[in-house]
Amino acid sequence: MKTLILVRHAKSDWGNPSLSDFDRPLNERGKRDAPIMAKRLLDKKIKIDQIIASPAKRAAKTAKYFAEAFDYKKDKIDFKEKLYLAEPAAFFAAIENANDKHECIALFSHNFGITDFANMLTNTRIDNMPTCGVFAIKADCTKWKDFKEAKKEFLFFDYPKAIQ
Repeated sequence: MKTLILVRHAKSDWGNPSLSDFDRPLNERGKRDAPIMAKRLLDKKIKIDQIIASPAKRAAKTAKYFAEAFDYKKDKIDFKEKLYLAEPAAFFAAIENANDKHECIALFSHNFGITDFANMLTNTRIDNMPTCGVFAIKADCTKWKDFKEAKKEFLFFDYPKAIQ
């Protein structure tokens, strides 16, 4: 069994209109929420073996907060350009290229692609993946290349404003 954790980047700052979408940083709420959500994953006894992220500033920073919480070396984060504003094929490609020795991978990306992708994987549907939302599934496979066709099971959905 393999575990996939999908994470939408934390809340971003819209205060500087001269910045490109790609370069928008996290705002104060995003900087607060990312470590909290990482801790919630730790509390669920999740162990992330590999982090794959969009290189956009807000997604990269969110991934780094999670890496810090999980004692994952930040320089080991695998940044994939195609996870910025990704279509399902980009998510599947990132997953299928993950190292098979890793039992749990976390993907950090953006809406609307990440919500659409989460909704493709199981019968559990969400209207929207909020900022710093986490959607987790298990897949009945031993190799990541088999993930797409594997039977999948919804594990949990969490986000910063969810009552804990």
